[in-house]
Amino acid sequence: MLLNSAMLVSGLVLLVFAGDYLVKGAVGLAENFGIPSLIIGLTIVAFGTSAPELVIALDSALSGVPDIAIGNVIGSNIANVLLVMGLPALISPIHSGQRGLSRNVAIMLLFTLAFMWMIEDAYLSTVEAAGLFGGLVLFIVVQILRARLVMEGDEDAPTDYHDDIGEAPHGNAKIAIFLIIGIVALPIAAHLTVVGASGIARTFGVSDAAIGLTIVAVGTSLPELATSFMAAWRRSGDVALGNIIGSNIFNIAAILGITGLVIPIPIAQSIVDYDMWVMFGVAILLGVICYGKVTTGKFLGGAMLIAYAAYIVSVF
Repeated sequence: MLLNSAMLVSGLVLLVFAGDYLVKGAVGLAENFGIPSLIIGLTIVAFGTSAPELVIALDSALSGVPDIAIGNVIGSNIANVLLVMGLPALISPIHSGQRGLSRNVAIMLLFTLAFMWMIEDAYLSTVEAAGLFGGLVLFIVVQILRARLVMEGDEDAPTDYHDDIGEAPHGNAKIAIFLIIGIVALPIAAHLTVVGASGIARTFGVSDAAIGLTIVAVGTSLPELATSFMAAWRRSGDVALGNIIGSNIFNIAAILGITGLVIPIPIAQSIVDYDMWVMFGVAILLGVICYGKVTTGKFLGGAMLIAYAAYIVSVF
């Protein structure tokens, strides 16, 4: 038990640091090549910040524990709204009137519904995964074209990504070190996390899906939580909404899209019967907040945290 817990915790911690090094190294390399910040923000940063979840999904699917992969994605999408948005709202109100939010939340709902339809038979095939990933590529291309048409003036386009990732290295040696650390450490961290999580599941007699939906999902959502928490502390919690919507889109379309292209994913019936509907309900809640321009303050934030605690209890 202690060994499995140590592997899980060390894996999650290493995931955060390795992912950060990989993103900064890749961004530094792209900036040195003169790639526009708009494209860096919408591609390299977006994919890089999803790298921990991706390597977790790939490792777990290839290791014969696909429920951790699916559980991590669905659990992260639930945690992103109820936890990552609920906790910062206790510090500073989160407003939802930014331009572009309604369009992107509609796209998030579309991806969510498409994913739910695909896994209704408790299986994500290679063809279905290709559809998810193809939809993501189309979404990114449209975002880039839209932002370029308005001279990068679209508020929802992540042209300034340094607030999220910090300053990137620009010396060739430093970039190489960052990239090597990220590329080498990420799969090691993912394997530690998957082995530790599945070991804990066996020890307590719970399903791999339950561990993926809760412990692993919260662990991989910690970077988003830290970013949203610091934004709220600086009284700029509104940026959390855009990050949450983008993260939820990438979780479904990129992580499961790429993983499903590598290997088809069988899905636990319990996830199809219950957890995916919780994810859908949370997505609808986010849509109501954005379309209704609802301000998420202490009351709503507290209610979200209580709902998340209730969900965690229900999983076990």
